[in-house]
Amino acid sequence: MKGNGRGGAAAGMLAAMVAALMISGCTSPAPPPVKWPTRDSLIPPDAMKQTPGTDQHPPVLHLAGWAKPVPMPAPISSPGAEDSGYMSPDGSTLFFFFTPDVRLPPEKQLAQGATGIYYSTKMGSVWSLPQRARLAGSPTIALDGAQTLHGSTLWFASARQGNYRDIDYYTCTFSNGKFTGVKNAGARLNQEIRIGEMDLNPSGTELYFHSTERAGKGGMDIFVTRMADGKWQDPTPVDAVNTAENDGYPFIKQDGSELWFTRTVNGTPAIFRSLKNGTAWRAPEMVISTFAGEPNVDLAGNIYFTHHYYNNGTMIEADIYVAYRL
Repeated sequence: MKGNGRGGAAAGMLAAMVAALMISGCTSPAPPPVKWPTRDSLIPPDAMKQTPGTDQHPPVLHLAGWAKPVPMPAPISSPGAEDSGYMSPDGSTLFFFFTPDVRLPPEKQLAQGATGIYYSTKMGSVWSLPQRARLAGSPTIALDGAQTLHGSTLWFASARQGNYRDIDYYTCTFSNGKFTGVKNAGARLNQEIRIGEMDLNPSGTELYFHSTERAGKGGMDIFVTRMADGKWQDPTPVDAVNTAENDGYPFIKQDGSELWFTRTVNGTPAIFRSLKNGTAWRAPEMVISTFAGEPNVDLAGNIYFTHHYYNNGTMIEADIYVAYRL
């Protein structure tokens, strides 16, 4: 997920989990809260940690100005699947979607209780042990992911009771390691506009999202809805970046000058960037290809993205990668 997993395979992973969640009885009363297992406790002992040295399809950098992409260090990277990473602008907190064993069917991943949103904070040069995002009021049957941070507001997608559709967007406040005030983003965005994975411009007056339900140039396109008179307006396609390929998982740079997104290239996700010329977006350029998707950039210009490891056509693991700005 940003986790539907923001990156092609991640979207498929979440979609399958949501289908399993719906079948398992999302409309039934939520069970009493239970103690969630730790992130690493359910990673199977035979899971092999993938590395750049074992990667059959490593990400490829196409622009100068960044170092070669590398996985985020331990304890963020594990033999499980870290997906849909989102770094806070100051580079101090990383949010990501995690599931311990991608080989399990979705219903078993959900039943384990370890799949969902996690976060890690940087202390000096060391990242803390990732913690589960304890989203206040979340039923244990909820599946949360596709997170993005705007100021102190965390937006995330969730399959849970009370939704307008199978997956709705929610918001909450993130402060000092606590998540409070969880609420549905509303009928306008979830039921009428039906936003997919999204991000906001700096002022919060433009919401960019992808959709497969609206007429566009391809299977998935990027749209924008603007706030006016206290209401999100009917969305319009971002024609400068949309193609007949799948274009999605938008990220808006903190100053509003760049639109980063994922596009399918030769059958795999790749990262593109469009620069703003006045009020218009320019034709985008490819930045990183080969199983690279769901990008976001911190204030220092470092690029964070999801990379999936494939072995003979099967996805076997996922990591959050970073290309440091030179």
